[in-house]
Order: sequence, then C-alpha cells, then structure tokens
Amino acid sequence: MKKIITVVPLILFTATTFAQEKNKKMTMEVDGVCEMCKVRIEKAALGVKGVKYALWDIPSHQLSLIIDERKTDPMKVKTALVAAGHDTKELKATEEAYNKV
Repeated sequence: MKKIITVVPLILFTATTFAQEKNKKMTMEVDGVCEMCKVRIEKAALGVKGVKYALWDIPSHQLSLIIDERKTDPMKVKTALVAAGHDTKELKATEEAYNKV
C-alpha cells in the first residue's frame, strides 16, 4: 500500500512535466547591419503570437528565439521579419518593405 501511495504521485508528476514541454529554442539567420536593425528585428519577432524571447546578435546575424510551438512556427516568424524589411535564408523582403526601413 505504501508503494502505491508513493508511485501514483510520482507518475502524475512525471506526466505533468512531460506535458509541459511546449517551448522550443531555435536560431535563424536574419540580415541586418546596425543597432536599429536589431531593435526592428527583435520587435518584429516578439510581435508574433507565441514568441516568448528574441535576441539578435549583430556580428553573427543570428536570431535566438524561444517559441511556443502550440501557437506559432518558424515560418510565421520569418514572414514577420520579411515584412519588417529583413531577409532570412528562406524568404526575401519585398522592395516595398526595404523602402520602409
């Protein structure tokens, strides 16, 4: 009986822990050159529902993200970045988006 009382809460705790793995860390390359680009890129990424963290590194052009995979996916983030006027490997910004920068 003592084993059952000990094992059942342990199983419930483990199941709850695994069910909460919804956040995904990822990086992607985003073109930009300056501090103003950094602000614009991070703002565009954080504007996508489900993005919890965004940090763009100027020298490496790498955007580090933490996203909730239940609410968004990487392509939605890339689309928002292109709309803000910054190219990614897969998508290129339009001339109109470049002109707004």
